[in-house]
Amino acid sequence: MTNKFTLKKALKILLKSILFFLGFILFYAATAFTLSKITVDKEADTKPEVEIFILTNGVHTDLVMPAKTDQIDWSKQILFKNTKVADSTYKYIAMGWGDKGFYLETPEWSDLKASVALKAATGLSTTAIHATYYRQMRLGDDCKSMMISKEQYNRLITYITNSFQKDASGNFLAIKTDANYGRTDAFYEANGSYSILHTCNTWANSGLKSCGQKCCFWTPMDSPIFSKYK
Repeated sequence: MTNKFTLKKALKILLKSILFFLGFILFYAATAFTLSKITVDKEADTKPEVEIFILTNGVHTDLVMPAKTDQIDWSKQILFKNTKVADSTYKYIAMGWGDKGFYLETPEWSDLKASVALKAATGLSTTAIHATYYRQMRLGDDCKSMMISKEQYNRLITYITNSFQKDASGNFLAIKTDANYGRTDAFYEANGSYSILHTCNTWANSGLKSCGQKCCFWTPMDSPIFSKYK
């Protein structure tokens, strides 16, 4: 009798856990869909002084800026020597924020480990910024351009630099790794925790919001951001 009662109780707990998990997934999906549909409009009457871009690989959104302007020279912090071949001929730099385990241990989805996914989903792991230099940007479905004012760009600079961890001298902390995705990229230690509520795309969306550009109220995905720029 005791064994039957214990088994019945365990099955009830398991069933409730499964139903709770499925309910949470449905709630999360519905919330993401609804809030990503709400558009935050761009600030009006601003001078078109600096061209920036959003770039996606189909999953992850990067913010792309001029590598050097009179406001900031990113190469003084994102050093060319930390990449394999990038130099001053590369005119643009893309920044993406995300889970460090995903960045460094998951070059392909087939490489994804359950432990990495669990840490990323629950905010238990650390984060990194992936910085990539480009010689030119090619507009398309995966790359959209917008013009912002210098004042707006200052706000975006502040948002991005605050996302980096820094040493006592204010230098960005490079991650020494062989996990680079190409020949012009490097990884840096970042602030914040990744989770299903604060994803790489949430970070990019918040970056657009920080400089007064059209974006989602909130989104964990890339496609709702790009839908605002069709």
